[in-house]
Amino acid sequence: MDAFYASVEQRDDPALRGLPVAVGGSRERGVVAAASYEARAFGVRSAMPSVTARRLCPDLVFVRPRFEVYRGISEEIRTVFSEHTPVIEPLSLDEAYLDVTENLQGLPTATAVARAIRTTIRARTGLVASAGVSYNKFLAKVASDYRKPDALFVITPEMGPAFVEDLAIGRFHGIGPVTEAKMRRLGIHTGRDLKARSLEDLAAILGSAAPYYHGVARGIDERPVRAHRIRKSIGAENTFSDDSADLKILAERLAPILDKVAAACAAKGLRGRTVTLKVKFSDFAQVTRARSLASPVGDRASLEAISLGLLRDLRPLRRSVRLLGVSLSALDHGDAAEPLQLGLAI
Repeated sequence: MDAFYASVEQRDDPALRGLPVAVGGSRERGVVAAASYEARAFGVRSAMPSVTARRLCPDLVFVRPRFEVYRGISEEIRTVFSEHTPVIEPLSLDEAYLDVTENLQGLPTATAVARAIRTTIRARTGLVASAGVSYNKFLAKVASDYRKPDALFVITPEMGPAFVEDLAIGRFHGIGPVTEAKMRRLGIHTGRDLKARSLEDLAAILGSAAPYYHGVARGIDERPVRAHRIRKSIGAENTFSDDSADLKILAERLAPILDKVAAACAAKGLRGRTVTLKVKFSDFAQVTRARSLASPVGDRASLEAISLGLLRDLRPLRRSVRLLGVSLSALDHGDAAEPLQLGLAI
């Protein structure tokens, strides 16, 4: 979906249409959850501090998020997907991979399916979606972002390898600003430069992700579309209205975070073997501390005991803390079945 949260707000409030809109908190410690394309023209982006966004765009209009509304619309969109294929791998409320080789409408190509889905979404929700069509997940993701907004872009098997060679390294999904800067310092600016590096060279730069990028630099990505993608972690975090280095205060501030994680574990029937504490300091430096267990946990008492232990291990705190987060990973899913991967007709 194109600027999903912001587009929903502009749809529901005509007065916001054509204006630079940010969904999120406008306070000093607020963060932009989504930005309209009018706001993006000023450089406003999701995850940006609200203070920075306001500095870039003084006329920016902040709107409080309505996640229940967004979730409801997301379900409408998923219904449209399911009318075409059961092989759907959601990535977020507004994005998913679809394998449409055996599409339920009997359309001849994936491009025809994408066109039909975009038309139906617009008719039912009044919102605009962009679609990328290709023969693997990496290229489909790249194609979906290539000509946003309101775009349908296709990368055929014949196009794939050459398309990747000309792709700027920053447009490789999963390569963030820090890794991009590191790669550029090493002379890797495009897919062609990436392809020229050996697997051993890439391992020194990208670690365990090297085989994946070695493959996609050649247009190869054999990951299946998983209709029942297994959740890898569950967590919650909170940015505070004021910083503190007082462990008693920080322990109190952990309580609602632990409530959320424990409630989510109970609701989804999940437990995990690794508890991770995330701490962001007043200077925006960030550390994580984790503890792995012999047996999975998910109850609040265990999460609290482990999280508080990890927090105490950080003593003495020489900087005040602005954010705390707790996550549970190495989750116990039981016997989760892997769906069959289908081929893809473009």
